[in-house]
This record gives sequence, C-alpha cells and structure tokens, in this order.
Amino acid sequence: MKKISCSRNNLKMVLDNLRDGVLAHDLNRRIFYFNKKAEEITGFSRKDVVGRDCHEAFGGPFCGEQCSFCGNALRPSKTSDYSVNITTKKGENRKIEMSVVMMKDEERKNFGVLATFRDITELINLKIMAGKLSEFSSIIGQTPVMIDIFQQIRELAAYDVTVHIHGETGTGKELVARAIHNESNRKGGPFVPINCGALPEGLVESELFGHVKGAFTGATRDKKGRFELAHGGTIFLDEVAELPKPAQVKLLRFLQEGVVEKVGSEKLITVDTRIISATNKILKEEIQKGNFREDLYYRLNVIPLHIPRLAKRKNDIPLLAEHFLKQIAEKNDEKQKKISDETISIMMDYSWPGNVRELENIIQFANIKCKRGVITPDNLPRELTENSFEKKPDRRRSKKLDQESVKDALVRTDGNKTKAAQTLGVGRATLYRFIDDHPDVVPNKT
Repeated sequence: MKKISCSRNNLKMVLDNLRDGVLAHDLNRRIFYFNKKAEEITGFSRKDVVGRDCHEAFGGPFCGEQCSFCGNALRPSKTSDYSVNITTKKGENRKIEMSVVMMKDEERKNFGVLATFRDITELINLKIMAGKLSEFSSIIGQTPVMIDIFQQIRELAAYDVTVHIHGETGTGKELVARAIHNESNRKGGPFVPINCGALPEGLVESELFGHVKGAFTGATRDKKGRFELAHGGTIFLDEVAELPKPAQVKLLRFLQEGVVEKVGSEKLITVDTRIISATNKILKEEIQKGNFREDLYYRLNVIPLHIPRLAKRKNDIPLLAEHFLKQIAEKNDEKQKKISDETISIMMDYSWPGNVRELENIIQFANIKCKRGVITPDNLPRELTENSFEKKPDRRRSKKLDQESVKDALVRTDGNKTKAAQTLGVGRATLYRFIDDHPDVVPNKT
C-alpha cells in the first residue's frame, strides 16, 4: 500500500509540473483530475471543479462548440486536436490549444476523457501584430488589411457591444460575425444567422420575434422567434437594410430595453443576445431615402467594421486559392491539385466583382476542368482569360517598379517572389510581368 501511495504521489507531482494543463472527466462529465497548470490557465482551483459536471464548473462547455458530450455529438474515438476560446474565472478571454482523447480501461471500454491544453493567447496576439498570421477563426488572409480585421475581431470579442459590418456581397460578412461570436464569452451559446432580405413577406415579425397560437391564419401553435432562439448567444442580422419599418421599430425596442413581444401577444419576453448586423448597402443613404430609421442606425452602428473587397487584398488570392483547393481535396478524398504561376497571374489581374465567393466558385470550376495535377489558364472560366488578354496592351504603362528596387527585394527575400511582391507593395502578377521584361533583376544563385 505504501508503494502504491508513493507511486500516486509521484504521478501527481509529475502531472503538476507539466507545462500543459490537464483535465480528466468521466462519461458523465464529472471532473476527477485537474492539475496545477490547468488552475493557472483557467483561474479555477481544483476545489472549484473536481467532482462537478464540466459544463457547470466552468459556466458552460469548456470545449465550446467542440464539446463531444453535448447532445448527440460523437465521442472522440482517437486523439482530437483543435483550438478553442475559454473564459477564465476572472472573465478574461483566452485561446487555448487542446488535445482530447478517450480513456479506456483494461477491458478496452471507454471510461472517461483526458484533455491536455496550453494557452496560446499571447502567441496569437504577437502573430497578428507581426502580420505573420494567415488564418484566424476560419478567416483566410495575411494582407495588412486582413491582419487589421483579425485584430479588431480580437478586440471586439472582449466587449459585449453591438457591431455593424459593411461589405460587398461575397466578402465574408457572416464569417466575420461568426468569428466575433466564437472569440467572445458567448461562444458556448447559439449563433443564429438571419438573411433579412430572404424572410417571407408578411411573416418577418413572426420569424424574428415569434407568435402565439391564433395570432393570424395558420398560426396553429406558439412559435419562438429567432431572437428567443439566440438567447445566451449571438444573432446575426444579415442585409439588415431590407427590414420593413414595423420590424425596425421592434428591433429598436429590443436594443433599448432587451425585450421582445410576440405577434398576437402583449407579454414582453426578456432575451439576452448580442446583435451583429451587416449590409452591402450604405445605411446613411438608406436613411436619406426614407428606407431606414436613423435612431435604429445609431443603435446598430455602435462599432462599425468594414470588410474590403477582394480587389483590395489581391495578395491573399494565392492563399485563398490554396485553401479552397485543400477543402475540395479533403471533401472528395482526392489528391490536392496545384495551381500554376501563370494561372495565379491571370487571377491577380481580374477585378473580382463577386469577391471571395466568386473566387471559391472559380476554383471549384477549375478543379473540375483540370484533368491533370496542375490548374492552368485553360481551366479557368472565359471571363478571366478574356479579361487578361484585354489588359495586355496597357501593362507597360501600369508599371511603377524600377530594376534596382526589384533586384534589392529579390536579394533580401532570397528569390521568393511572393515575399518580394509584398515587400514592394505590388501584386505578384505585376512583379512576374516586370521580371519577364527585365530578367537581369533576378539574382544569380551560386
């Protein structure tokens, strides 16, 4: 017994001196182990959590949306690695890198889950500040304008304020809204997206705020609205400029008082949800046209966030194309195709009126057309190649590079043309064309 006790103490000492946090719970989510590093990262002590349901101990699922013990979620059959945001006991948001594995007994039966995790908050912040991040909360990009958006998302997530996102169709407004939700304290709650322009005419208020039985013909039962469904989480009102005036009045009341009134009812319901709105229209112009309430605009536009069009972040095109090709390969269980430099050059010249959504569609098109391992210009839709040919006569007049600066950039980046283009502040296609006309600028490798 003494040896067993000694072994347990030694094991506890080893686990308590690990650089990673360790949490273990049984199949009923009852925590039975929590090491010192876990206490340090979360701010919760062993006394706070051991013996308690994991969700209750931390005020919600510790793993957020990744929890394998919520509803009908699949239990991890092998090691699962992912990053997730947690809220410490002091209410601070921290990003952790987690590894979860199912524990089995001598008979190979599942008896609990072991999670190890480390705090990567400062690492992420440093990467954002240094412009070294290429993906953040499922958003792809590494141009300065996208790095700035990543930073804004991190800052906005810490405060439960109303955000209004403006950007053209296809720029990824919903993706940004989801990122704000996932980085915030509400991450464990629902994210309810609504396309206000797609709601059935005459049923907008019912869809948003719910109705009671008998409120109108066809209302055969009480129904919860989207706002109620978003209780404890975030509601995303996409194309908010399309809301009719009566719904705007009710939305304004919610923003002022935090209550909703179902259609056909006089009872007020308190709902706790954060509102993120978005539109591709300029709301001030809609106010002048009489289509949008000015007082509602100021309630929604507490924190404005602008998403640039793809034409303003063309250096992200190679990164985005690679991302979409990877997604296609994983979905179809096939080998990922590559994309030629000439194809990238043509894509960089295109104006992208449909933004990132159009780029994704074109990559899917090219992937199907490509019968080899490398996507070439003849795999692209006609509008891209025709656009490229039309631009050729004007290329020389558009150049603003000189041989000395290009050669210096190539030397400093060890011949990496992508990095050199970023250093020079031009698109990769522009640099390729300049090199084609001035091959002497490429340093000789000895």
